[in-house]
Amino acid sequence: MNQVAELANRLIEAPSVTPATGLVFDVMEAMLAPLGFAVHRFQRGSGEVGTDEEAVENLFAIRNGPAGSRHFAFAGHLDVVPPGEGWTSAPFAPEVRGELLYGRGAVDMKGAIAAMVAAAEHVPQDAGTVSFIITGDEEGHAKHGTRALIDFMRDNDIQPDLCLVGEPTSVHRLGDMMKIGRRGSTIIWLEVEGTEGHVAYPHLADNPIPRMVKILAELDALVLDEGTDWFQASNLEILDMEVGNPASNVIPHRARARVSIRFNDCHTGESLGEKVREIAERHGGTTKQVIYGEPFLTPPGEFSQIIAAAVKAETGLDPEPSTSGGTSDARFLRAVCPVIEFGLCNATMHKRDEAVALEDLDALSRIYTAIAKAALAAE
Repeated sequence: MNQVAELANRLIEAPSVTPATGLVFDVMEAMLAPLGFAVHRFQRGSGEVGTDEEAVENLFAIRNGPAGSRHFAFAGHLDVVPPGEGWTSAPFAPEVRGELLYGRGAVDMKGAIAAMVAAAEHVPQDAGTVSFIITGDEEGHAKHGTRALIDFMRDNDIQPDLCLVGEPTSVHRLGDMMKIGRRGSTIIWLEVEGTEGHVAYPHLADNPIPRMVKILAELDALVLDEGTDWFQASNLEILDMEVGNPASNVIPHRARARVSIRFNDCHTGESLGEKVREIAERHGGTTKQVIYGEPFLTPPGEFSQIIAAAVKAETGLDPEPSTSGGTSDARFLRAVCPVIEFGLCNATMHKRDEAVALEDLDALSRIYTAIAKAALAAE
């Protein structure tokens, strides 16, 4: 087993279903402290378990270079999704079978964090400042995670020049894709109030369902945009409609629905919320919205060229710059400095028997080393 796999092994062995605290951060600190990093850990959130106020642990580690040198940040998360049933081996007892390392988080994203730690060991301290922005709340509510780390950096006047997030971006082979942006995400809840009554006397009632159907039909017919140079078209999806009426002779008094919108930089979450609200109100409905992230783009340029060169040198591939997929904590970090995501193959993330190729771990560490060195040397 190579060095990176051994580090990944140690992280996988520490169960860290989101939101993560405790042991997995002890393991991370024990890896970084011997490399000269000053490690800062703190928790945010203290409310009821299972809510968005549940306690989350975060870690910021920094190794300062010479005064005035550039600052390169690695970012990621130690929390994982619940493993579920049906694993061939225990999800938090990592096991090598053939050329693969199995365990929850092997791909998303303890393997990448292990590669980052191994890479940092090979970046000379006099090359510049290197930091780690690591949260225990990316797979969950993401309320007290990376956003709290950004607050910590601002409060301490810490400003990275570039940030690399280690999400599993590769599709078929390590190095075939990097993410230079992500679409925004919002959920909107819809409600229509009516008046209940007997089905035989509809004139004495007000059925909310036909009005909700009209709202959803109008939303479903929307063409939000045709896409842009770097983003696919925005899409609105109806996720749920419920009335909760167990009776066969009662007109219900309320209908509810829920829609999701993944949107590009033609829109903001607020502007889309207003569009949906106008449609709902036209038919007597109301809305409630949560915006999980705005779209962002790090336009192709020096940073993407640095990553592409490092990937090409190691794998022979030219990584495709993409904005596909869901959201990540890069949606928050983009407010700090230019950010790009690059990591392992994503075929088994969030699946049972999640696994990473041992040779990919080693190769990813070399790519991360080259990226960090080049980013610190850039003007």
